[in-house]
Formats: sequence, structure tokens, C-alpha cells
Amino acid sequence: MAYINGIGVVSSQDLSNGFPEILQEYRVDFLPCLPPDYKRFINPIAARRMSRLIRMGITSARLALADAGVEMPEAIITGTGLGSVEETEKLLLDMDSGNTLLNPTPFIQSTYNTISSQIAINLKCHHYNSTYVHRSFSFESAFMDALMQITEGMADNALAGGIDEMTMMHLDIMRKVGHWKKEPVSNITLLQDRTPGALAGEGAAFFVVGKEPSVSTYCKVEGIDMFHRDSPEELGGQEIQSFLQARGFRPEDIDLLVLGYNGDSFFDGIYDRFAGGLFPSANVTWFKHLSGEYYTASAMGLWLGAFMLKNGQIPPAVLLRSASSKPMHHVLVYNQYRGEYHSLFLLSAI
Repeated sequence: MAYINGIGVVSSQDLSNGFPEILQEYRVDFLPCLPPDYKRFINPIAARRMSRLIRMGITSARLALADAGVEMPEAIITGTGLGSVEETEKLLLDMDSGNTLLNPTPFIQSTYNTISSQIAINLKCHHYNSTYVHRSFSFESAFMDALMQITEGMADNALAGGIDEMTMMHLDIMRKVGHWKKEPVSNITLLQDRTPGALAGEGAAFFVVGKEPSVSTYCKVEGIDMFHRDSPEELGGQEIQSFLQARGFRPEDIDLLVLGYNGDSFFDGIYDRFAGGLFPSANVTWFKHLSGEYYTASAMGLWLGAFMLKNGQIPPAVLLRSASSKPMHHVLVYNQYRGEYHSLFLLSAI
């Protein structure tokens, strides 16, 4: 058993003061992150040498720690699907140009574990530090490691997060194989755009996971699960019910679903079948009009589920189906990537 005691988020919306009353609308190729005031968290001289992704990671990590009232985490664990792709592109383009005197900074910052390392350096933290690069299971793997650190008595609190960035070069490559929308679309009317491909995005979300609840606690983490399917038609209700039963829950106990609809007309039907077939009495919300789609977008879904449990309210901007007016006690976050990578987070109010 563990608790989410603090959260820090960098996304396309300003979430610094809670959920915004009016969402910022974008009509773009991908949802970009709003840059926070980095000077509050990073020395400006040091920040000049950091990639954008590292600045996002340090800022969201420090926001989470401040939210939890924790000065020093006993573990730092990061999940990323791409790492600092912008720095990797700089390095490769520099090599391709024939330059024999390469700048070492893009190479150093292109490695996946640079984010966790830079957070540790910024905090002067010498505890357990790890990075997971497991495609769309990257954040889930990092969060599961944090839970293991706590349940096995290795740490009383752990900082776990998911972070990825998007560039136009990467967008163009993946757009050619059908992953992203071919034309710019609005994040607000995303689900009305019934075309193939998702709205791409980027973001950073870090969580302070604790052994005990505190005055800042958002919710209790009941469990997490991941499973892989070769076909989007293979999603089995029995496996999901087994996940719930192993933790003493039934489908009818779930009050709220947080689903990863991303506007892809081919794969969004998975969420329709999930909500309609297994949880017909639960309220349904979504989150990828806030973040877009990326490998660790499920971290934004976890943030939304925890935020709603703590505040006891569902923002109208995320509500898709209102099926019940009873108070929220149990929330299930479900995300899938192109019908292959499926993950579940089960949360409870305290």
C-alpha cells in the first residue's frame, strides 16, 4: 500500500493553481508544453546548458516535492519513451554535417538517464536512481519500481515520473507511418475529428509516493497492472476483472474512469468497449486534450485521477459521461497505446 503525497506537472495547460476554468485551445500539429518559470527552480546559468526536457524534468520534480513537503526523496525513478530526442537530433545532424569537432553537450544530454541524473544533481540526492525506457510502459515501470521500493522497506518515499518531448522531425517521421494526425487539429474538439492518427503531445509529471499518508495526500494507490496485446480486438474483460478481484474490488465498485482517448478513430473504440461493457455505471473522463499522446502520457491520466479524488469534483472540461451522482471513492485509470500496450492504475480516496 502506498500514497500519492505530491504531484508536479508541466503540460500544455497552466495547472499551477489547480484545474483551469477555461482550457487553452490549440490548433496545432502537436500540443506543446507551456514553459514554467524555470528561474524559480534552476540557476539561470546552469539552465542555459540544459536541454528543454531536463528543465521540464527538474521543475516538475521540484514542484512535486514542494507539494508533498519533502525536501529529499529516498529514490528518484524516471520513465521516458524517447529521452531527450531534441538533443539526439542535434548530435546526429552535427555528425551528418561532417563536423569533426562535435559539441559534447548534446551527446551527454541525449542519454536516457540524464533526466534522473540531473534531478539528483540539482537536489544533491545520493539515493537510489533509475530510469526505465519501455516504450508505452516506461512510466508504469517507473511507478511500479517506486511502489516496490516502499513495500519492500527500501524507502519511505520515492519520486517517480514520466516525461517525454516532441520535435517536428520526430513528428514527421511517425506521421508517415500513421501514428499522428496528418493535419493540425484542435485539442478542444479532438473527439469530433473522426480521422486516423492521434494528436501528438509532450509533458512531464512527477509524483511523490509515500509509505504513509500526510496532510498533502491525494489518494491511496491500490494497484497497477500492465499487459500487452497483439491486436486491439484482444482486450479481455476477464483480465481486468481479475486485476480488480485480486485487490478486493468489483467492476461496480468503480465510481470514475479516467481514459486515454486521443482522437484516433481506429483505436478510440477500445475505450468505448471498456467503459460500456465493463463499467456502465461509472462516470467517464478523459485527459489527452490536456497533454496529447506520447509514450508516458499515462502519467497525466494518473495526475487527473489523483487530482479529482483529492478535490472530490470532476471538472466539466474532462467529463465525457455522467452516469452517477454518488461521491467518488474509487478511480480506475486506463490507458492504451495503439491497441498493444495497456495499463491500469487503481486509486482510492483516503
